[in-house]
Amino acid sequence: MSLEKVISISGKPGLYKLITQTRGGFVAESLVDNKRISVSVQNNVSVLSEIAIYTLTEEVPLVRVFENIKKKENGAQTTVKAKDSKDKLEEYFFNVLPDYDEDRVYASDIKKVIQWYNLLQQHNMLNNLIDDEDEKASDEEE
Repeated sequence: MSLEKVISISGKPGLYKLITQTRGGFVAESLVDNKRISVSVQNNVSVLSEIAIYTLTEEVPLVRVFENIKKKENGAQTTVKAKDSKDKLEEYFFNVLPDYDEDRVYASDIKKVIQWYNLLQQHNMLNNLIDDEDEKASDEEE
């Protein structure tokens, strides 16, 4: 599954899978507890495929960051935990994305990326992330 169907809802923990669209929003299923919720158009929702991380030269799509973490961890859960110290999180993230912008990427952002990666890894949703993105890019070029 590509990250186009995975969302983060402001004020709600974890990630959600888009199930269907409704008249006033959509239905999403939590990846944490598999409960379905109705989400209105008033909620602040972010699609993971649209999120990018600031670096000193460009914005790197979140999918590339996940791929870097996956390579570093050999497809396993992260060795650092989201509740670790700010210094430990920043050191880990520097190994994953060496030129990330330390002024615009906060420790709370790094925590979210790590939590999201681990959640997606638990649900085997990290396979072929780059392939999905490359397919999407080639479709857009045609």
